[in-house]
Amino acid sequence: MTDEKQPDVTELSFEDALGELERIVAELEGGQVALEDMLTRFERAMKLKDHCAAMLEKAEARIRELIDEEGQTDPFEVDDSDAEEA
Repeated sequence: MTDEKQPDVTELSFEDALGELERIVAELEGGQVALEDMLTRFERAMKLKDHCAAMLEKAEARIRELIDEEGQTDPFEVDDSDAEEA
């Protein structure tokens, strides 16, 4: 990872943030990163992790809204005009 300007973590999609997080982890596990760079990458990795976790929580909340307490979705209603077209 270079010192060039990185996008703000909060502007990344889940997939982009997770991909970057995986790259940072691989770099850190490789052990070839200088201490100062390691700390910078670790700090970014923590922000990426928090961002991903928040996005997953929002997705889970949205799914819970779509499913009732018994795990059933609301019945799908078709009007007569839709049934005739099918």
